[in-house]
Amino acid sequence: MSRIDGRKNDQLRPVEIVPGVNKFAEGSCLIRCGNTHVLCCASVEDRTPPHVAEGTGWVTAEYSMLPRANRERSKRDIAKLKLSPRSAEIQRLVGRSLRSCVDMAKLGERTITVDCDVLQGDGGTRTASVTGGYVALCLAVKKLMADGLLEESPLIGSVAAVSAGIVNDELLLDLCYEEDSSAQVDLNCVMTGKGELVEVQGTGEGRSFTVAEQRSLVDLCAKGIAELQEIQKKALED
Repeated sequence: MSRIDGRKNDQLRPVEIVPGVNKFAEGSCLIRCGNTHVLCCASVEDRTPPHVAEGTGWVTAEYSMLPRANRERSKRDIAKLKLSPRSAEIQRLVGRSLRSCVDMAKLGERTITVDCDVLQGDGGTRTASVTGGYVALCLAVKKLMADGLLEESPLIGSVAAVSAGIVNDELLLDLCYEEDSSAQVDLNCVMTGKGELVEVQGTGEGRSFTVAEQRSLVDLCAKGIAELQEIQKKALED
């Protein structure tokens, strides 16, 4: 099959990460994955939630889509007086993913909150949030160290994420909206810089899928994530 944007089956959309786009946040970036654009801002507070052990820190995330991020306007969560189930699920995923690369004891008694706001959504907003969120987190840690508030980096690795799926019985990497909406199988994968899995979310939307197909999809994601990690490194070198 020919993909809607002419990409090869194992090819990412064009990806750009622009660091330091927010003047006030301790760390920030804008990540563009094709037509999906997400603003990621990391904020530091000198306090932790009640459930966190004394002497350790916490990393969490919040996720939201702007009303006109999609093809039709959606209501803000605040207008509904509650967080949508989808937003809640995604922000928990982003938080878990970012915590996988942080030593909370070295972070100390502080919380880093990474806000991921989707400016434009064209598929893969959760995976873009993880990938961009990591860059914002790194920049916040870098500022803490530059300000003398941390002697040692609490970062113990890197993390990035991408989607893959089966469309018309073909395995595709990094689905755009049109592909995602017609996918028989949809899979989101989060991996560390060591190639270890943090989370895999796979769903048979139009049909069931085999263990072999799942492995092939994860392998496809691993290829894309390795490329994303190089883009993250370049953004952090700027």
